[in-house]
Amino acid sequence: MTLPKKVKLFEVGPRDGLQNQAELVSVEDKVELINRLSKTGLKHIEAGSFVSPKWVPQMASSHEVLLRIKKHADVVYSALTPNLIGLDAALEVGVKEIAVFAAASESFSKKNINCTIDQSIKRFVPLVEKALAQGVAVRAYVSCVVGCPYEGDISKNMVADVSKQLLDLGCYEISLGDTIGIGTPLKIQHMIETVANKVPLQQLAIHCHDTYGQAIANIVAAMQSGVTTIDSSIAGLGGCPYAKGASGNVATEDVVYLLEGLGIDSGVDLDSVIKVGNFISDKLERENQSKVAHALGTP
Repeated sequence: MTLPKKVKLFEVGPRDGLQNQAELVSVEDKVELINRLSKTGLKHIEAGSFVSPKWVPQMASSHEVLLRIKKHADVVYSALTPNLIGLDAALEVGVKEIAVFAAASESFSKKNINCTIDQSIKRFVPLVEKALAQGVAVRAYVSCVVGCPYEGDISKNMVADVSKQLLDLGCYEISLGDTIGIGTPLKIQHMIETVANKVPLQQLAIHCHDTYGQAIANIVAAMQSGVTTIDSSIAGLGGCPYAKGASGNVATEDVVYLLEGLGIDSGVDLDSVIKVGNFISDKLERENQSKVAHALGTP
């Protein structure tokens, strides 16, 4: 089994994890969450999203959050920005990396962002151009890389085509999202192999949801395929509202435990992330979704 010696963990909890929480999370709790994550060894934290508060009320405080967090010089704090208005808002608070999102499913794209895949990518052209001109890095998410709640199985070639278009726009990394968590290891590997024909492996990331309990196995499969960037969410926060039984993103704690067991360096301290996961779970009055956190208890 060939595995990398080192991987990059990309923490999405403060944005992707919190955005679908029914109760609004206070600015103070969001700031404290990010500040605590910054001390765990994580070097990439998605801290907010500059989208319309009408569509994602939970992210309406991103401007204040990004102004108030204690930024560490060696940590990248990114934000999701779907349009030029969002980009300008991100630039105002000094964001150095943004993210855009597309889908490999036409139906999901129309339901989620009210446009076709081609239309969504065309909308990103002026956004990415302006970001790069301002010295801001751009990351891209591709949703439904294995399956879609409306279309079922998704073509690997479609995933590759969308990923290549985003790469050609200037996105430095493409995060491949199993949005409804139906992937299994062989499906993940075959999808990555197809995408890697058009996008270099070092510019791919894997983003797994754990709906069917396959996220950890799928991450191992992705690493075996050469992917060395893994998205994860503290305490397993998040989940696709369109997926039946969705249990959220893979927990950062579980991924760190996996990597330690495999002798792979992530630079992240397990005890520290367990404490952070317990902190935010307590604040949200929800059960921590990390199996490792439950097994080890509060360190």
